[in-house]
Amino acid sequence: MRAPISVIIPTLNATPKLRDTMLSLMEGLDAGLVRELILSDGGSTDGVEKMADFVGAELIIGAPSRGGQLKRGAEAAQGDWLMFLHADTWLPEGWAEATVIHLAHGYDKAMVYSLGFRDTKGMRAKWTAGWANLRSNWFDLPYGDQALLISRDMYDEVGGFDDIPLMEDVALVRKLKGRIVLSPLCVQTDPTRYQTHGWLRQGGRNLVRLLRYLLGADPSALARSYRR
Repeated sequence: MRAPISVIIPTLNATPKLRDTMLSLMEGLDAGLVRELILSDGGSTDGVEKMADFVGAELIIGAPSRGGQLKRGAEAAQGDWLMFLHADTWLPEGWAEATVIHLAHGYDKAMVYSLGFRDTKGMRAKWTAGWANLRSNWFDLPYGDQALLISRDMYDEVGGFDDIPLMEDVALVRKLKGRIVLSPLCVQTDPTRYQTHGWLRQGGRNLVRLLRYLLGADPSALARSYRR
């Protein structure tokens, strides 16, 4: 029986962080869960080709747009389940066992993980993660850095990712409202953007962008503001 999960990682000059992300996948490889690893790249210049070749991943190269990259990765995937994982997010210990349980009992549900930040201490990081987990639990609005495990049938049913440069995760989970399970296990994501811009400021900017998107703002304009 073939392993069920295709892991899809969008990349854009993210190779230095990919090593730890891939190491966090080893549990699933050892448990026979991971069928293939797909790196959907947006034109990196940091040696992603060598990394893909070294780990035996399929590399897809196209225009830089996170929604488009995820969409292309899903189109190439052969697994019955799809796991979308950011290049700077690390899966938690125990994720393979939790996944086996979900695959056995949750075929009509997608699963995301609770959020944590890597190598951080202090209340601001805890508040930021706490708000993200409340948003996920109360409003069914997890972000892409919480990873997403979804059956191929459900992904196709709702139309998959939109080819947009930002808010592609929100666009997809809104289609899945009421059909998302939040795991108590916490992924660890890279806190660099928060540490650079300030936890409160970055969290506030994220919230404003979310509200603007929900009110109809153009994702391309939001992406430009995100990159500043």
